[in-house]
Formats: sequence, C-alpha cells, structure tokens
Amino acid sequence: MAKADRTETFDVPCDKYFQAIVDYKNYPKFVDGMKAVEVINESADSATVKFTLNLIKEVTYTLKLSNKKNESVSWTLVSGDLMKVNNGAWKLKDLGAGRTEVTYQLEVELKGFFPGLGMVEKTMVSTNLPLNMKAFAKRAATL
Repeated sequence: MAKADRTETFDVPCDKYFQAIVDYKNYPKFVDGMKAVEVINESADSATVKFTLNLIKEVTYTLKLSNKKNESVSWTLVSGDLMKVNNGAWKLKDLGAGRTEVTYQLEVELKGFFPGLGMVEKTMVSTNLPLNMKAFAKRAATL
C-alpha cells in the first residue's frame, strides 16, 4: 500500500480551489489521465462518482465523497476493477489575500500482483500528487 500526505500553498482563493475539487464532471478537462467521470448522485455535502483513469491500462473506480464547503473533501472507495483501497482527503485553509494552504492525503492499494505493482502505487501517490495539486490550482484560477 502506498500513502502520501502533501501540503502546498497556492495563490488561489480557497472557495475557488474548493469549486475545482467538487467539479467532478469536468475532471477530464484538467486532470492528467482522467478519461471519463460519471456523477452517480450528488448533494450539497456528498457525491458518489465513477472515474475512468488511464494508468498502465484503463482503470475504473467509484468513490463516495463527503465535503465541508471551502474546508475539505474526503473519500473512500466503493468499488474498483484494479483498486483495493483508495481513501483520501483534500483539506483547505484560507490564508487570506487570495492564498490557500492545500493538504492532500492519499492511500492507495491495487488488487492482485503484477510486475511493477509497487512502482505503479508509488507513482500514483508521489509523482502524480504534486502534478494534480497544481492542475487543480490552475483550474481554480480560471473559475
């Protein structure tokens, strides 16, 4: 299992960063490798969303997400064809003057065994994580 916890500060208002996170249906426009998103259900403080991501192969998984407006979004795995675990959270802290401290926590474990499994998990949490945080900040700046 691979885990990551990363905090960065972005020159984006907290509410805009939050909007980018909960704009699930538009992830394919700005999240690298995201092929498709289906919002199964959504309310003001939760959603169930099916994601299709291109890793080494196409991976489909469904997450149950809960949020506190402009503060956090957390999730747990409902189902997945290759994932055994996918839990995590975004935590946002408004620093004022249009700046936001963003913490991203992720825990991923893939099913089965294949050569390079550990490297795939590690890449998902260590390499992709900083890139995704920047992609969300860039998207937030356009909202």
